[in-house]
Amino acid sequence: MVFTFYNDAGLGTIELKGESFKYLVKVRRHKVGDSLAFRQYKERDILYIYCIESLDGRRATLKLQESRKESIKSEKKLHIGWCLIDPKSIEKVLAQLNESGVDKITFITCKRSQKNFRLDFERFYRILDASSQQCGRSDMMQFATCNSVEEFLQKYPDTAIFDFAGTPLSKTQDIATVLIGCEGGFSQEERQLFVTNRLFRFKTPMVLRSETAVVAVSNKVLL
Repeated sequence: MVFTFYNDAGLGTIELKGESFKYLVKVRRHKVGDSLAFRQYKERDILYIYCIESLDGRRATLKLQESRKESIKSEKKLHIGWCLIDPKSIEKVLAQLNESGVDKITFITCKRSQKNFRLDFERFYRILDASSQQCGRSDMMQFATCNSVEEFLQKYPDTAIFDFAGTPLSKTQDIATVLIGCEGGFSQEERQLFVTNRLFRFKTPMVLRSETAVVAVSNKVLL
């Protein structure tokens, strides 16, 4: 745990109770004299350092030692256009994408996406919060939706496209926006939209699941 989100962070003295107390004191076993780092949701780039002054069975009292502006985020920005798959599969890799520094994900309803999927962005943000506290990231990944591949490419014409027909991806290639298909890939109608876009692939004979491709691309571009 690099830091903890806490609404009262910034006050001269704070009291930890509830889940934060249980995790930091009961699980992580912090004691009097230990220093802990906190951030607020509204001002995520400010880091607050507190010292534990006293403990009892249900709460801890902490005193502010210092505060400083400390932004932790990826040096590069990557926007992923991700054709919609089962949200349960998305949830499994969200923390990895957050740790690698993905800036934004736009979920696209493409021709082969199942239409009954519903995205729970509140749940997604809870996953990101837990991940950020673990990895130290201070900025927030953004989410958006799009109705079709065509609409996405109109908004982001310089998009690179992950596709088995492309050329192998080089570590030196500069990619800011990437489009990745769902299970089953792109339809023929969608492929006809790719005439002016750069297509790339990985040097592997295996067929990758959509979520595997998203993680692999983000790691290749950002790390």
